Amino acid sequence: MVNRMKNEDQTKEQLINLIAELKKTNEALRAEIIKHSRAEKELERFFNLSLDMFCITGLDGYIKKLNIVWERTLGFTGDELKSKPFVEFVHPEDRKATDAELQKLRTGADTIFFENRYLCRDGSYKWLVWTARSVVEENLLYAVARDVTERKRAEEELRKSEERFRQIAESAGEWIWEVDADGLYTYSSPAIEKILGYKPHEIVGKKHFYDFFAPDVREELKEAAFENFARKESFRGFVNPSVHKNGNIVILKTSGMPILDERGDLSGYRGADTDITERRRAKEALKNERDKAKKYLDIAGVALVVIDADQKVSLVNKKGCDILGYNENEIVGKNWFDTFIPQRIRDNIKAVFNKLMAGDIEPVEFYENPVLIRSGEERLIAWHNSVLRDETGRIIAVLGSGEDITERRQAEEQIREQASLLDKARDAIGVRDLEHRITYWNKGAEHMYGWTADEITGKKADELLYKEEPHILIEARKRVIEEGEWIGELEQVTKNGKKIIVESRWTLVHDSEGRPKSILVVNTDITEKKKIEAQFFRAQRMESIGTLASGIAHDLNNVLVPVMLTSQILREKFTDEQDQRLLNIIETNTQRGADLIKQVMSFARGVEGERMTLQVKHLIYEIKKIAKETFPRSIEIRTEAVKDLWTISGDATHLHQVLMNLCVNARDAMQDGGILSMSAENLFIDKNYARMNIDARVGNYIVITVSDTGDGISPGVMDRIFEPFFTTKEPDKGTGLGLSTVHAIVKGHGGFVNVYSEIGKGTTFKVYLPAITTTEELKEQVQRYEPPAGQGELVLVVDDEARICESTRRVLETHGYKAITANDGAEAVALYVQYREVIEVVLVDMMMPIMDGQACIRALRKINPGVRIIAVSGLTGNGGLIKAAGTTVHAFLSKPYTAEKLLRTIREVLSE
Repeated sequence: MVNRMKNEDQTKEQLINLIAELKKTNEALRAEIIKHSRAEKELERFFNLSLDMFCITGLDGYIKKLNIVWERTLGFTGDELKSKPFVEFVHPEDRKATDAELQKLRTGADTIFFENRYLCRDGSYKWLVWTARSVVEENLLYAVARDVTERKRAEEELRKSEERFRQIAESAGEWIWEVDADGLYTYSSPAIEKILGYKPHEIVGKKHFYDFFAPDVREELKEAAFENFARKESFRGFVNPSVHKNGNIVILKTSGMPILDERGDLSGYRGADTDITERRRAKEALKNERDKAKKYLDIAGVALVVIDADQKVSLVNKKGCDILGYNENEIVGKNWFDTFIPQRIRDNIKAVFNKLMAGDIEPVEFYENPVLIRSGEERLIAWHNSVLRDETGRIIAVLGSGEDITERRQAEEQIREQASLLDKARDAIGVRDLEHRITYWNKGAEHMYGWTADEITGKKADELLYKEEPHILIEARKRVIEEGEWIGELEQVTKNGKKIIVESRWTLVHDSEGRPKSILVVNTDITEKKKIEAQFFRAQRMESIGTLASGIAHDLNNVLVPVMLTSQILREKFTDEQDQRLLNIIETNTQRGADLIKQVMSFARGVEGERMTLQVKHLIYEIKKIAKETFPRSIEIRTEAVKDLWTISGDATHLHQVLMNLCVNARDAMQDGGILSMSAENLFIDKNYARMNIDARVGNYIVITVSDTGDGISPGVMDRIFEPFFTTKEPDKGTGLGLSTVHAIVKGHGGFVNVYSEIGKGTTFKVYLPAITTTEELKEQVQRYEPPAGQGELVLVVDDEARICESTRRVLETHGYKAITANDGAEAVALYVQYREVIEVVLVDMMMPIMDGQACIRALRKINPGVRIIAVSGLTGNGGLIKAAGTTVHAFLSKPYTAEKLLRTIREVLSE
């Protein structure tokens, strides 16, 4: 019992001791844990202060622990970075290489180093450089990453910069090089092979720059170069003879600049060499040529100056020295442009010279420019230039031979001042030199031909004014020189290609010493006068032909009468069927001959027969009915007549024949079908209208218009269509009397006919017949012919006929408008651009050269979509014209138009 109790006490005591020991152990462990926790916090604080990214990663690829730098660098929170394997944040292109590096750790490597791109929250990637180590016993990877994105960017920029430098250096014609501080080549562009025969790899790291100097100057040039190295200065234009790989001497011009390190110490030089061997040889060749030629040049009567590639004077003769006022030594070697060319034109002339030397332009053989002389004055020199070349054909200098024309130009200027009054003349007045280059051109010439004085001065007149050189022009040149003057007519062309006829008067002008100096030419435009004369001569020719035809017709009638009577007598005597058939043939053809003679008589003597008061619209409707019944269905027939159409006094049968002839011609012109239009309207012909047509008289007329959309009439045929027996139809399909009969009948009624045609578009005949007007109608006409006056509005008149432009302008200005004129579409567009703010309406003729009416209207619409346009033509009606123009015009005027119609149309358009 005692022992048991003793044992229990011992056990109890041991238990107490064990508890005390455990307590001490627990307290020590707690102290160790607290110490470890403090150390861990200190370590974490240290990691968070670092600029590097620290992390601990399990073998499963998930990040277990990381410092705050990850969040600052990538933008993700720590939880987001721990949420999935870190490899998923790696750029897809870098994942394979990253896995390969990590595999090295898994297979026993202690430490690895690699780089990759890591995803940021904003979607961009940053370059990271990694150091990673595995702890096998803990199954963990410890890694440190550093953001090197900016360094990578700088490296890429440096790479691009070096690549650009390499491309420039390798494509440059100059030899680009770099040497170190000892002069050893560290870089050479491929151009060295062309200049010195070496390849870059043969000199880089192997040769010094002074190794290429010519032996006799090598030490001297080497010493000078290293003195420059010591000063760390850039140098330019250092000329040195160098040895080519083949042993030849090459002259190089060298420029260079120092390369300094971050401390400012010299690490080398970078520069370029240019081969100037050929230039040196050229200068020597030029000097030799100069010496040989010098003795011949001083006797020349003109100034001779040679300017080399450096713009310096390399040679000047005695005459050149006399003009400039300097001796030869004062001129040679001077920059020609900086010394002798006025400042205001210096840069332009230099630019031209440089382009010439580079071969970009051809030399200008003749030009004029002022030069500065010693006194500071300017003298005007006329130059004839040529280029000097070396044996390879390269331009090495320009030779100019110059004549001082200052006094001549002053005299010409005085003539121009005295001739300024001639600008008010309507004639074209010009002065040309003996080579027929124009030296003066007055305003009248500008208006007549279209070229301004600036455009034409200095150019050869004959090359501009004639498409081909006529024989009469050769005669004129000869006569004016031999006899001092010449007068005659010439056919010329204007700037826009329009043909004109001028009455030309040439006078030879002499200088003060009696020598021929120039030719004064005065030209008067007689184109319109010639046209009127042609109309007059045509009328005379028609009258003569009519007289002749009348006599022939009378004699033929006398021949046919007995034939006709005899055939009738024979019909009673010979009753046989065959005889009767032959007699029928005789009678039929005799009647046809009689009818033909009747047509000739109608043409020759005009209309004979009973006159009565007629309403033209009834004739038009009758013709329409006949045409619809007999013409092909492919021809559409349209008619139109104004409501209050005036009446005429005429022979219905003959006028019926006029309309029928015109319609048949229109039918024949539309083999593939088309539109035949007939219309009638009232028209008061005023003085303005009468001036446009030689057959017109002031008064009331009925205008019958017959239009087709057929083939049109060529200009060569147009002049002959009213001649009897003239026809373009096939044999047996026309007598050639249709239109001549129309002309005779209309003229017999006191009227006239106008024709307008365009190939491929059609033809329009307008028949003008005097109207019967009552006293009331005359009063109404007088009242109606009071067109509203303008208020100073500006009207642009566009027509290639000068006569129409002039008469239209006069009418407009007489009735309160202002007017400017253009002779073609291109000129009209130019004028509209200049005056678009003040031009209120534009009258445009639809048929013009250069730019026709349609193109002109489209161009005007592009400039101003709201421009008011009145279309003018003698060919088609209003609707057809608007359709042809391809755009909307505000109104239409048919040629020829009266002053009333013109003014009322303009007022209506302005009132819209």
